[in-house]
Amino acid sequence: MTRLHLVRHGPTHAKSMVGWSDLPADLSDTGLLTRLSGHLPADALVVSSDLIRAADTASAIQGNRPRLPNRPGLREINFGAWELRRYAEIEADDPVRARAYWETPGDVSPPGGESWHQVCARVNAEVDALTALHPGTDLIVVGHFGMILTQLQRALAISAEQVFSHRIDNLSVTEITWSPDGWSIGRINHLV
Repeated sequence: MTRLHLVRHGPTHAKSMVGWSDLPADLSDTGLLTRLSGHLPADALVVSSDLIRAADTASAIQGNRPRLPNRPGLREINFGAWELRRYAEIEADDPVRARAYWETPGDVSPPGGESWHQVCARVNAEVDALTALHPGTDLIVVGHFGMILTQLQRALAISAEQVFSHRIDNLSVTEITWSPDGWSIGRINHLV
């Protein structure tokens, strides 16, 4: 049994679509980071996306835990040409595609970006590799909204439309366990 403690990075305060852009996280609430670190298993391994907002958040909550190398496969959704643009602007330029991307996620992708199915395949492969390399371990995986939703969708066996109804706050923890019997869910979007 491998337990995943999926932590969303600290806030960027951006008011636009932030995917692969390397924006820093606001990690100024050291009290919250200390509480979050104390909430997580002391003997867990820590791993994160390679984007600075996730990597810095992982460093801020790591404590004395061992750190695994950052993994690009745990990145947020690649929004392509929509990157760092506001939704209203994107919808004004390409209303059909913008609505389809969020309302019926699956094969639709932003120009030069990833579809939901592509994001799921990429993140699932990374998580599968981590669980295979570290069976029976607690893993603190610091990543992104989309990354966490991919694992919720898989564990809950729900549609993409259903998983997008979940809220994943910055610095929240979502707990998922993998065992030979399959996936199970603990707390979702837990704030300490």
